[in-house]
Amino acid sequence: MFAQFKILPLDADESSRFLPWTIAFMTYLAGIALAGALGLSTVAARFDPGQSSNVTVEIPPVLAAPGQDPDATPGDPQKARLKAALDLLRATPGIIAAEALERREIAGLLQPWLGKVAYDVDLPLPDVIDVTVDRAAEIDTAGLSARLGAAVPGASLDDHGLWFGRLSTFVHSVQTVAGVVVALTCLLAVLTVVYVTRSGLAVHHDIIEMLHLIGAEDGYIARQFQGHALRLALAGAVPGILAVVATVELLGLAAGRVDSLLLPEIRLSPGQWVALALVPVAAGTIAMLTARATVMRRLSRMI
Repeated sequence: MFAQFKILPLDADESSRFLPWTIAFMTYLAGIALAGALGLSTVAARFDPGQSSNVTVEIPPVLAAPGQDPDATPGDPQKARLKAALDLLRATPGIIAAEALERREIAGLLQPWLGKVAYDVDLPLPDVIDVTVDRAAEIDTAGLSARLGAAVPGASLDDHGLWFGRLSTFVHSVQTVAGVVVALTCLLAVLTVVYVTRSGLAVHHDIIEMLHLIGAEDGYIARQFQGHALRLALAGAVPGILAVVATVELLGLAAGRVDSLLLPEIRLSPGQWVALALVPVAAGTIAMLTARATVMRRLSRMI
């Protein structure tokens, strides 16, 4: 009997005019939180998982005392210190390999901070040993560090597995916070749509009663409100997600000006961009379903 026309003048309601702005703001917050969590997880995934089985040992150089000729010391004490550390490491159960890095490799690691000076042959550089351990052996790295310090004074040990564990904990913490932000914005969106829908029901109460009298079903009236909520939600969510895209791109450009060794490149994958693009769809769906549920519940109580 009833065609799908907009009989209810919902667009003229004062309460619905702020809904697109509210949805845009909430979409921006949810999108930024989601993009941050996705970007951080991508950065964490770029690190080589095999590095979690590595340990780095650093042996500071032996410096000559003031006024002492470094060539007057018999032998090479630094080589002796390096050999002592390698012998101790290779004799430790659970260590698969222990190899000293070449001077050029060490200088390459220091170049982002020291520049070309790192390659100066007269610059005293520490010796670095790359150690591969068997994680299944559960090596006591604290005890190994103490033994290294006793055998080679000043030697330090850096457990990459511990660092990766902290990185993983940090990523999961950020993802949890992002999930809470998204959940709260969704809840706020639902409450806002409920308020706007109830206001529309109150304003057009007489028209709705007249429609009931001439045979309009509750589903027909609900479709009027849910279509209206969908249009308003998309009108706000689309600009909101475009603002998210612009923000992410601007942050990416700013990060690109920083040395990649200091700040890894933060880029979203195509699948993650698709996930962000689905945010307006989710916002529209939430608004539509919320409006329908609110109308159907209210109409069921009308006499």
